[in-house]
Amino acid sequence: MDVFSYISPEERVPQDHPLRPLRVMTDEALQQLQPRFNNLYAKIGRPSIAPEKLLRAFLLQALYSVRSERMLMEQLDYNLLFRWFVGLNMDDAI
Repeated sequence: MDVFSYISPEERVPQDHPLRPLRVMTDEALQQLQPRFNNLYAKIGRPSIAPEKLLRAFLLQALYSVRSERMLMEQLDYNLLFRWFVGLNMDDAI
């Protein structure tokens, strides 16, 4: 039994999962929007949540009919598929 183990979300999501091609399309679209996102960040204040992650999370909310932001946060906390799609590692805080 391992004392420490690392589970890579990338390895756990099946290669034929329907979200894989959608993630590629999302990556491409968000890459084009990156310069606009960079202009939205304030120079002072608290660190913000990356808009790319928010948009990915809201896309999952629509696709999986998650009824509320609270339920979405719950899914992001323990659902490996959601964490992978949004780009969160296993130990990233929600």
